[in-house]
Amino acid sequence: MFESGDLITILVLIVLEGLLSADNALVMAVMVLGLPRDQHQKALRYGLIGAFAFRIVATLLATLLIRIVWVKLAGGLYLAYLTLQHFRTRGHGEAGHGAGAGSERAFWMMVVRVELMNLAFSIDSILVAVAMSPKIEVVLAGGILGIVAMRLVVGQLLDLIRRYPTLVDGAFVIIGWVAIKLVVEYLHEAGFIGWTVPRWLSLGAIGVIFVASYLVARRRDAPRTIAGGDQNS
Repeated sequence: MFESGDLITILVLIVLEGLLSADNALVMAVMVLGLPRDQHQKALRYGLIGAFAFRIVATLLATLLIRIVWVKLAGGLYLAYLTLQHFRTRGHGEAGHGAGAGSERAFWMMVVRVELMNLAFSIDSILVAVAMSPKIEVVLAGGILGIVAMRLVVGQLLDLIRRYPTLVDGAFVIIGWVAIKLVVEYLHEAGFIGWTVPRWLSLGAIGVIFVASYLVARRRDAPRTIAGGDQNS
């Protein structure tokens, strides 16, 4: 049974989910670009279903999440690989970015990757949510509504990237920064270093890189926006 105070907590959790998942949304949007355009929404839909299932299970087992900090290391290294791979193949058109992307196997592999990224990014938000309220139903409501909000943000980011293709380069710079942040967080939580990247610094860096990339992309892509906006990936 929800009380008036619980509703306020849920609203706070939705906002926190949005802040904590800003980098997650961008990573998801860029990851599905390797698929044909008509599969983007389908991949994100399956990713959303998996995120719901994971959120329910992980909330019930929140006290165990602190023991799987290695997931952040794996996620950070994978994102670093994606960034290096993007810029390594950048001068070769789409050959390195979406090879074999039209196959069913490639689609489901992408869904699995999206789910693994959700796992790496969700640990912080789940632990924060559990710390804010002892009621499982409140934590689940806030988290699930936050995931829905994040899914809407991913859709808007996809539209923006389609309109300004050069924005992808800036997005991968952000992904590289997120990779560094995840690895630093792992080293901190594993006790190797005594400091970590503050949330305000992480979001601030993402904001600066995104705005700068958007301005560059508008200048480069504006003349061919309409002509290239409806092409398949």
